Amino acid sequence: MNMKNCGLALVAMTFLVLAGCSTQTVVTLQNGTQYLTKDTPNAKTPDGFYEFTDIAGKRVRVKAADVATVREEK
Repeated sequence: MNMKNCGLALVAMTFLVLAGCSTQTVVTLQNGTQYLTKDTPNAKTPDGFYEFTDIAGKRVRVKAADVATVREEK
């Protein structure tokens, strides 16, 4: 029983540590639209797009030319 509780605590701690590793990022487009992302967006893809998931869970792809700034939210 003690080993089961220890394992459960270890799993919970691992989850909390991994959740703390994500960094919210603000992606601002040339037209002023801003997206708050769950994590740092993928760098430009070979076809010239940025790909990321916003905080609502929606997958977003925007042309790299349309992106004005990408910065970490503090």
